[in-house]
Amino acid sequence: MTGLTHRQAEILNIARASGRVMVEELARRFEVSAQTIRKDLNDLCERRSLTRIHGGAIIASGVENLAYEARRFVAADEKKAIGAAAASLIPNGCSLFINIGTTTEEVASALTSHEDLLVITNNLNVAMLLYRHPRIEVVVAGGTVRRADGAVVGSTATQLIGQFKVDYAIIGASAIDEEGALLDFDYREVQVAQAIIANARSVMLVADSTKLRRSAPVRIAHITQIQTFVTDQELPERLATICHSKGIEVVEAMPKEVREIDEAQADAQDAAPEAAPVVRLR
Repeated sequence: MTGLTHRQAEILNIARASGRVMVEELARRFEVSAQTIRKDLNDLCERRSLTRIHGGAIIASGVENLAYEARRFVAADEKKAIGAAAASLIPNGCSLFINIGTTTEEVASALTSHEDLLVITNNLNVAMLLYRHPRIEVVVAGGTVRRADGAVVGSTATQLIGQFKVDYAIIGASAIDEEGALLDFDYREVQVAQAIIANARSVMLVADSTKLRRSAPVRIAHITQIQTFVTDQELPERLATICHSKGIEVVEAMPKEVREIDEAQADAQDAAPEAAPVVRLR
């Protein structure tokens, strides 16, 4: 890519290899200040090569999803807060679908103290989180297991989903566009997600705000097909208007004051003068 400094090109190569880069790690690697690295990341984000996350950046992806291990690090605190908020809306004694995704897995983690749940999932990670709990019955969809992330996809999984009619569906999405389309990367995964939506009485979307800055090629559904949207912060105006007009409950899981403190700290770091090099006399 033309116009990049050697360090920026190296940062991009590291991000492509691992899915994400962190400011402090890059500062140590290149022996420069954190402020210098932030400027590099901002430049790469302006070129749409990276997308900023708290403390670093991830590869901006439009046709292929990030690797599972990389996705686990993206907006980790936000996903945990979303998981707890979503689980608090699920009553004991109900049935639910939980589909593929690192955010839906956080919901599963937060459900472990619930009782008398029936959970049907096509996510092996969700099954592993819940199966040991005696008051939670777990049904795993059959089919092809995607080695990259433990997802069960394909027609067999879709057929099993169609045999149930549950109280709630917990779904994720890889991207959400400004018109309300819920998007993903794997059409086989999308087929299962569509069956989950069709066979639930109430659908809950769990997605952090980074999904609003991404794109993906395969349409899952439209946001008007869900009843509840649990996210980390206030929605953009256009999407908020759609949700309000259709009576979709929007739950903000991250307290506004916490976000403001984090943003103020980040702004202070960016505004701080770069430290002079330390000279050691021998």
